[in-house]
Amino acid sequence: MSKVISVLGSTGSIGRQTLDVAGQLGLPVAALATNRNIALLEQQTRQFRPRLAVVYEEASAEQFRSRVKDLEVKVLSGMEGLIEAASIKEADTVVTAVVGMVGLRPTLAAIEQGKRIAFANKETLVCAGELVMDAAYRHGAEVVPVDSEHSAIFQCLQGCRDRRELRRLILTCSGGPFYGKNSEELKEMTREDALRHPNWKMGPKITVDCATLMNKGLEVIEAMRLYRLPLSQVDVVIHRQSIVHSLVEYRDGAVLAQLGTPDMRLPIRYALTYPCRGENPEPPLDLLSCPPLTFAPPDLESFPCLRLAMEAAQEGGTACAVLNGANEEAVGLFLKGEIGFTEIPELVESARRSVLVKWNASLEDILEADRCARAAVLGRQ
Repeated sequence: MSKVISVLGSTGSIGRQTLDVAGQLGLPVAALATNRNIALLEQQTRQFRPRLAVVYEEASAEQFRSRVKDLEVKVLSGMEGLIEAASIKEADTVVTAVVGMVGLRPTLAAIEQGKRIAFANKETLVCAGELVMDAAYRHGAEVVPVDSEHSAIFQCLQGCRDRRELRRLILTCSGGPFYGKNSEELKEMTREDALRHPNWKMGPKITVDCATLMNKGLEVIEAMRLYRLPLSQVDVVIHRQSIVHSLVEYRDGAVLAQLGTPDMRLPIRYALTYPCRGENPEPPLDLLSCPPLTFAPPDLESFPCLRLAMEAAQEGGTACAVLNGANEEAVGLFLKGEIGFTEIPELVESARRSVLVKWNASLEDILEADRCARAAVLGRQ
């Protein structure tokens, strides 16, 4: 069980909910980090009194220093600040809740210190999962997933004695706000439409990824990295109710599932308290009031991002870094209103075709693939 935590991305959706749980559990917080939301970071700093606070953007960091000069808190900025927050001595658990590739170097720094990694930054595992998991093995760092689907799988695997007993992992997917729409209908969808997720409250980038089904594609790759399984053993089903968070099928035909309300504080709590289970003040799932639970196959034609992710996973090497970098840039353009919804997969596929893939990739190769993918998208918009 965690004793002291550091939260990277403390002002985002996962970060805020992590601090809610930390407050309920009475967990001390050693470090907090944000990109530029200094108003909320100030509130969090005054409440949790961390030794270190990081504002990634330097100009905002200067403003933050003046706002908290009455507190005994060290204020840093940039990548060096994130790395120090991830490797701070007092924390035994680091919650990686930043969005995007910016989380890679801090995650590796925390792993090198042998800390528990409560993973909510899927891009790190998507782009550099083999490097990250190999490093975790070498340094004896625990990796506990925070994503609801991977937390569900993690929990369903607790009784698994031998990974050869597994037949497949089954990731559930809500289908997002556009479930049932065809390609022509999707062309008319706006930013506001994409941000209306039916079940979950999340940040804008991941919410758009849910609308394109890229989020599920990234989770397929994440599952392959976390559990060292081939693509053939990871499946996706549409489950609109978001009650069954994922399933594990064993070779004897048994299927174990984890059920719960669509509340991210549940997997966050488990990541912080594992292998124990902390008391939860919220009401549990009431099976008698649940809607009927339904399952369906995903539509890979209308939602090609899931197909593109599976193709990148099958190819391996830096293909997943290219996929992720291109998607981040394309989603950013969509959120700014510069491209349409269906242009997101078009730009991602174009980048996948144009950027050279390398195998047995180093960290530098992965970062270069990410850079080239982003440049490819920005050059073709």
